[in-house]
Amino acid sequence: MNTADLGLPVAVPSTALFTDQYELTMLQAALRSGTADRRSVFEVFTRRLPEGRRYGVVAGTGRVLDAVENFRFDETILGFLRDRGILDARTLDWLADCRFRGDIFGYPEGEVYFPGSPIMRVEGTFAEAVLLETVILSILNHDSAVAAAASRMAVAAGDRPLIEMGARRTHELAAVAAARSAYVGGFHSTSDLAAGFRYNIPTVGTSAHSFTLLHDSERDAFQAQVDSLGSGTTLLVDTYDVAEAVRTAVEVAGPGLGAVRIDSGDLLLLAHRVRQQLDELGARDTRIVVTSDLDEYAIASLAAAPVDAYGVGTQLVTGSGHPTASMVYKLVARAESDAPDAPLRPVAKKSMGGKASLGGRKWAARRLDEHGVAETEVVGTGPVPPDLADRLLPVPLVRGGEVVAREPLDAARERHIAARAGLPMSAMQLSRGEAVLPTEQV
Repeated sequence: MNTADLGLPVAVPSTALFTDQYELTMLQAALRSGTADRRSVFEVFTRRLPEGRRYGVVAGTGRVLDAVENFRFDETILGFLRDRGILDARTLDWLADCRFRGDIFGYPEGEVYFPGSPIMRVEGTFAEAVLLETVILSILNHDSAVAAAASRMAVAAGDRPLIEMGARRTHELAAVAAARSAYVGGFHSTSDLAAGFRYNIPTVGTSAHSFTLLHDSERDAFQAQVDSLGSGTTLLVDTYDVAEAVRTAVEVAGPGLGAVRIDSGDLLLLAHRVRQQLDELGARDTRIVVTSDLDEYAIASLAAAPVDAYGVGTQLVTGSGHPTASMVYKLVARAESDAPDAPLRPVAKKSMGGKASLGGRKWAARRLDEHGVAETEVVGTGPVPPDLADRLLPVPLVRGGEVVAREPLDAARERHIAARAGLPMSAMQLSRGEAVLPTEQV
């Protein structure tokens, strides 16, 4: 069962108030000036990657589609806006019938991106498109930051599985989104049951130190867990003395013990000692899982250790030091008049301090070298060069207000693995560096 296809509600009946007030006051002013229905094109992009990162990961697209579908101003919401005196009666009447009826194009979820990449393009009237700014950015900025961290951790882990365990380190709803993004970025499972229910992500979990402390002895705790979950369970062995716990674990569960988990101490040293001890006790197939404030660098440092899986929490759900992707939502083109067939005019902000943007509705493609490896992110506003026509990155997501690109989460995960594999090898380095692909404006 793919629960993402069931139309399960988001955490609130409507996403309409996931909006900054100025979006609504701009709407009111545009209605008064007669420009609200002017065709407009907004784009989501980032001017730079987080410091030291070599590529970004698009994540949250599926959640954006859910949010657009749930963007409705019901009477309760309208009453709040009316009681606060935020909007006039005309604007409230307009919002009562508000539905996004435009088009959205974007990089498919799981794709990689670079500075200037038109990650998402929203086309419609100014009125309907401007209202989506905050909800789209809040989703894409959070989810893409987590996915990028997850991708780097997946590179560091190689073939070893990664478990997302960050639910206790972030907002309860952000935890579900983070688990989803981590899965897109390469994680294999989550401890968060809400994420498992909502997105059909595999879930795992056994016991914490409190379970061991509850019992009169570590042996009693292990016995209770094995009696309940079977000998294939994972026993936590660092509550007291690790060596003694490993010995007791094998005595209780037998050589068929599924795994032991180490959550503190010198993980590199302990992993080697525990592996040797397990082998000497005949538990050669028992796996070793390590947790304890891991990030991509700690994971990489354990590459030579006899570790079978990693559990990651805090660093993952906070983007491993970069909790936002710094994406922006800018108007890049608008119709020259209110006429339905009026041509679009490129518009752009001119600003000091690196905040200038490039006007015009954009296309994007990725140029490959003779070996099929990506070498340039090409972004343009004019005709698409023939050699790039079959390499265009944005795809239709919404047409005429109807979602046309909903897909299983596994499709985004597989797409990311393929996109990452198509980058130059230097993209896999964890050391600080610039974007691995230059962005060429044509």
